[in-house]
Amino acid sequence: MAIATSELVTALRTTAARLEDGATYQWTHMGACNCGHLAQTLTRIDRAELHRLALQRAGDWGDQSIEHCATSGLPIDDVITTMLDAGMELRDIGELERLSAPDVLARIPLEERPLDRRDRAHVVKYMRAWAEMLEERLEPTSGVHEIARPVATNALRRAG
Repeated sequence: MAIATSELVTALRTTAARLEDGATYQWTHMGACNCGHLAQTLTRIDRAELHRLALQRAGDWGDQSIEHCATSGLPIDDVITTMLDAGMELRDIGELERLSAPDVLARIPLEERPLDRRDRAHVVKYMRAWAEMLEERLEPTSGVHEIARPVATNALRRAG
């Protein structure tokens, strides 16, 4: 499971709020799905560009995380590296896309499960539960209320 960082907690909460406020959501679109929305928050890359970058290699976000290579030169790997730099682990990417991390699901009441990975409200619920769990693990002085900053790499700048 992800390392608890204020950046990741803030990004999860920001993403959940954006989705709840009606941001374009489409599970089959690499820039507007569960991971795509979190990637938008962490990288400040828009959904169309994220989708374009992701299509340079086959597969959904879970597949992309399995194939991740920090030195591949592919911009999608730079996006994933940014997600990892925020505290995520590779398996978190597939679990977010499928809303399937057991420790996050355990925080959601049984009567509210199972979650549908294609349901915006379920994605919001999952992200908030995950943020809450990570926030509980933060050091008291970590400053969870800091604004999430994008971690742009040279390759991301070149891709844009």
